[in-house]
Amino acid sequence: MPIKIPNDLPAVKTLENENIFTMTETRAITQDIRTLRILLLNLMPKKIETETQFARLLGNSPLQVELELMHTQSHKSKNTDKSHLLAFYKVFDDVKMRKYDGMIITGAPVEHMAFEEVEYWDELCEIMEWSKTHVTSTLHICWAAQAALYYHYGIGKHKLGKKYFGIYPHTADYKNSILFRGFDDVFMVPQSRHTTVYRKDVERVQGLKILASSKETGVYAASTHNGKQIYITGHPEYDTCTLSDEYFRDLDKGLDIDVPVNYFRDDDPANKPVNTWRAHANLLYSNWLNYFVYQTTPYDIETIE
Repeated sequence: MPIKIPNDLPAVKTLENENIFTMTETRAITQDIRTLRILLLNLMPKKIETETQFARLLGNSPLQVELELMHTQSHKSKNTDKSHLLAFYKVFDDVKMRKYDGMIITGAPVEHMAFEEVEYWDELCEIMEWSKTHVTSTLHICWAAQAALYYHYGIGKHKLGKKYFGIYPHTADYKNSILFRGFDDVFMVPQSRHTTVYRKDVERVQGLKILASSKETGVYAASTHNGKQIYITGHPEYDTCTLSDEYFRDLDKGLDIDVPVNYFRDDDPANKPVNTWRAHANLLYSNWLNYFVYQTTPYDIETIE
């Protein structure tokens, strides 16, 4: 089934070129079907790139999804044209009276700052609290996972001695997790972060379960017992060249950055990167949409509690 997105969103052309079935708003109004309403809170600077990545994954599912985009009102974006935000994005005041089948909160390049120092922290806290009563299942990605674990449970983040940067092998800790149903025994995930949460801190919280982890990078996925809140510390949504762009950007700035591990062919930046995570990324989002959103959300969306 298609993903329903605004008529002129830049992602439309990209997804159609990749043979991902999209449905514009104009066509969708002729469909007599209850679509899944998914809200994407985009905290990343390059919003068009990020919204395309998530739309790609949400569109690779037999379920019909209506994607709505939101940005924070308390932060002025410097990397996305204002006209794009006005045309395609909402702010919290626009959506807070609505209910959603699912919500995704993206990562953000603010991990060197204390949570309370982030410009939009108070607004984000309000949104995360709102999600408990207005969203069936919320997926928190990378920094958003750390932020949510801190907000909901007081779990702090810790600075790494060396940045996790590259593609790392992961395994499922909880073998019966339906979020990881169909996964291989070992699966690869992109990581790009300077901070982490400690496993012992997550295990200490009653009601949280660690679903998957990596020997190199620690906790990868954790969830409340019913999947209403899911925390993903990596970036399965990344495109093939995302880490490459980050690596060469930092090199050009004269920053000290290692070659991303398990990424370039033969670990040589002169070679093209090899995508070893795409299949599992699609499966992760398909499982989330199916088991934690579609199978759980009520038919009458207004009865979400």
